[in-house]
Amino acid sequence: MSEREFMEYDVVTVGAGPAGLAFAVRLKQIRPELSVCVIEKASTIGAQVLSGAVIEPQPLDELLPGWRDAPPPVCVPATEDEFWFLTRNGGRKAPMVPPQMRNHGNFIVSLGAMCAWMAPQAEALGVEIYPGFAAAEPYFNEDGSVGGVRIGDMGVARDGTHKPTYTQGIDIRAKVTVLAEGARGHLTKQLVKRYDLDALSDPQAYSIGIKELWQLPAGRAKPGRIVHSLGWPMDPSTYGGSFLYHLENDQVALGMVMGLDYRDPMFQPYEAFQQWKHHPTVKPLLEGGTILSAGARAVVTGGWQSLPKCEMPGAILIGDTAGLLNVPKIKGTHQAMRSGMLAAAHLAETLSPAGWDAKLRASPVMEELRRVRNIKPGFKRGLWMGLANAGWETLTGGRSPWTLKVKADWTSLEKLDGHEAPERDYVQRTLPPRDRLAGVYFAATEHDEDQPVHLRVRDTSICVDRCTEEYGNPCERFCPAGVYEMVEDEAGRRLQINAANCVHCKTCDIKDPYAIIDWVTPEGGSGPNYQNL
Repeated sequence: MSEREFMEYDVVTVGAGPAGLAFAVRLKQIRPELSVCVIEKASTIGAQVLSGAVIEPQPLDELLPGWRDAPPPVCVPATEDEFWFLTRNGGRKAPMVPPQMRNHGNFIVSLGAMCAWMAPQAEALGVEIYPGFAAAEPYFNEDGSVGGVRIGDMGVARDGTHKPTYTQGIDIRAKVTVLAEGARGHLTKQLVKRYDLDALSDPQAYSIGIKELWQLPAGRAKPGRIVHSLGWPMDPSTYGGSFLYHLENDQVALGMVMGLDYRDPMFQPYEAFQQWKHHPTVKPLLEGGTILSAGARAVVTGGWQSLPKCEMPGAILIGDTAGLLNVPKIKGTHQAMRSGMLAAAHLAETLSPAGWDAKLRASPVMEELRRVRNIKPGFKRGLWMGLANAGWETLTGGRSPWTLKVKADWTSLEKLDGHEAPERDYVQRTLPPRDRLAGVYFAATEHDEDQPVHLRVRDTSICVDRCTEEYGNPCERFCPAGVYEMVEDEAGRRLQINAANCVHCKTCDIKDPYAIIDWVTPEGGSGPNYQNL
C-alpha cells in the first residue's frame, strides 16, 4: 500500500450543513489567518440537506448581518400559524397555537438551498470547501488523538477490487477536527464509542422525517402559512406529527416526523406519511399538483439528557451531531448555527478542543434544551399524557424537579408473539407516488451499482431466522426507500440489500432491533440530490 497523500489545515470541518458552515464563516471572521477546510460527502453543497424548515433568523442576523438584503433563494416570512388535531375524517383546529410553535418573525426556507447560498460566502472569506469528498474514517495521531479524517477511496468495485478509475483517498490532517455531520454521523458514532463520550448521558434518540415538495395549481398556496398537526394517521401510542408550509410560486413543503421509539413492529413510517396526505384537510390542496422533490432523514430528538461529551482529544461535536435540536419547536437550525458560532469563538481563542464541552453546556444553546427536556420523553406514555405533560413543562418553564429518561430506539420494538397491533384505519391512496420506489425517483439518488455496499449487516442469518420469527423483518417496513428486501430464490430465503435506493436517512442504523446494521459512507458524491428540500 502506497503512502497516502495528505493536506494539512488548522481546522477541518466534516459536513457543510448549517452548523459546519456557520462555524467556518465565524472562525474566518475572527481569525482570517487560520486555514479552514470543509468537506461534504454530497455531490454539491446542500444536495443532501433536508429539513422542514422554519428557521429563527437571529443567528443569521449575527453571522451575516446584511443577509436580508440578499436572502437565500427560498425564504418566505411566516405569516400565520395553525395547529390541528386530526381524526380519520376530520379534525379540530386548536384555538391557540402552542407557544413553541408560534413562528412570528421566522422564515420558511429550503435548508439545502440556504446551505448552497452560505457556501460562497464562506469561500469568499477563504474557507476551502470540497463537495464530493466522503470522510470514510477518522485519522489518528500517534498519541491516539484525532488528527483529521481519511477520505474514502474512489473507483472501488463491489467485490473490493480496483476499477480503472481507482483513486486512493487522501488524508486531511488538522490541529482540530470539527464534526458537523448531522444526525447519526458516521464518524461521530465511531468516536463516541472510542472515547466513551456517552458514558454519563442517556442513549441518543431519533425520529424519521419524510418530506415532499409539491407544485400546486395556480392560486392554492398562501405564502407564509404554517400548519402543524397531531393525531391521525398515528395511533395514540406512536409519537408523530405533520407539517405543511406554504411557499411562493404555488409550492408547498409537507412532511411528517415520527419517533423511532415506536413499538409496533408492523408500523410503516412512509405509509403513515402517505396516508396523512389523504386526510380531508390535505388532499384537496394537493389534488392536481405534482411532486418536485422528496426525501427522508433522521432527526435527533434525545435532547438535554442524551447530550454526549462534546469534546475529545483533537475533535469536537457541534449541531445535530451533538444532538441540539429543540423537539417541541421542531427546530434545530438556529441551535446548529449558534453552536457552530460558539465553537468558532472557542477555537479562535484556544485552537484546542479542551474546554469546549463546558462552554457549550454553560451556553444559551443548552439552556434552551434543558427547559424542554421532559416534553418528548413524556409521549412514551401516549398522546394524551404526553400533551398534558407538555402543557405542564411549558407552564413551569421546565422547572420540574425530575428529568425523564431516554432509551435507545432499537430497544423499543415489541415482538410479534404477544404483540397487540393497533387498529390502523387507513384509506385507499390515489395521490402520487404510488410506492416507495416511485418516491426514490424524486430524491434523485445515485449510487454506482458496482461499489461496495455501504449498509453492513453483521450477521444476515439473524435476519433469515430470528428476526423473521420475532419481529417479521421490520427493516422491510421502516426503510422509506425499499433498501431491505427478504427474497426467496434457489439458494433459499435471504436478505437482499438494494443499496442504490438509499437516501441516507440512517433509520436502519437506528431502528434495527438487534443493532447489527451499520450505515457507512459510500463513495463520495453518491446518494440523494435534493432540490430545494
